Amino acid sequence: MLSQSEKLHKAWDLKESFIDFRKAKTRETAEKELLCWILQAEESGLSEFTDSVTAFHRWSKSIINSVVYGYSNGFTEGINNKIKVLKRNAYGFHNFTTFRKRILLSTVKITRQTAV
Repeated sequence: MLSQSEKLHKAWDLKESFIDFRKAKTRETAEKELLCWILQAEESGLSEFTDSVTAFHRWSKSIINSVVYGYSNGFTEGINNKIKVLKRNAYGFHNFTTFRKRILLSTVKITRQTAV
């Protein structure tokens, strides 16, 4: 299928290069791989990657840190999202204490599920 479309082949190569970047173990390797990916995306001429290149230039330090250190705030964002959904559906709660208890009940379930 890649031989049928040059654009598709370029996009596939960019995806593979990005996967290589995500596997970097050191800061130097990550910086080198990210720079190679940005240059490859710019040279590809694919308009679909223009916004990605701009964002990667702007956020390169943070992106490299996410690869090198491997920390994520995904768990915290998940709990925040859960609270926002509860807040939207909280019309039946008459006071803050009841709403707080519902939030604590929901987050205890989440933390127990991730701990197992």
